[in-house]
Amino acid sequence: MQEGTERVRALITGIVPADELEQAHRSSALAWLDGTRDIYRRAKPATPPQHLVSYTVLVDSADLSVFLVDHVRARLWLPPGGHVEPGEDPAATARRETREELGIEADFSIAGDQPVFITVTRTAGLDPGHTDVSLWYVISGSPRLSIALDPAEFNGGRWWTAKEIESASPANFDPHFGRFTRKLRSVIGAGHDR
Repeated sequence: MQEGTERVRALITGIVPADELEQAHRSSALAWLDGTRDIYRRAKPATPPQHLVSYTVLVDSADLSVFLVDHVRARLWLPPGGHVEPGEDPAATARRETREELGIEADFSIAGDQPVFITVTRTAGLDPGHTDVSLWYVISGSPRLSIALDPAEFNGGRWWTAKEIESASPANFDPHFGRFTRKLRSVIGAGHDR
């Protein structure tokens, strides 16, 4: 078994699915780990055609609003994140991507440094044709943070309230983002449904 696979298996096993689709994605990811020799992207955009990603969702614990970036290549509003490098721990990827893409240090004080959500998704946008197994981490922040976005990767970024996300077209986001926000509110923010 490849280096890091057992750690990733433990992370995925530790995620408590919020619904049947997340359970299916968790089972699919575990089966993928059993059947692959490589979980890391080796060459852009899609070698191997399925690989590991860490998302970092920046959340304001006061109202559970989230900061999303307008991703140039995906053409969607997404949480920051990126591909896990060979041998890298996915939480280290979350820290690295937060620093590189937002210019801040990851603060895991809301939910700890374990992923809270998992998705297995075929990519969209300018680089379709591969599958991301994404571990979703929650990091703490607020609109008072000074965020420095990479203009080569993002057209911009902004804070979204739960109400704004619910009223926007789901096609603007990662296809699982609405499910993630529902899980976030149920797991972390009971009483934050503003």
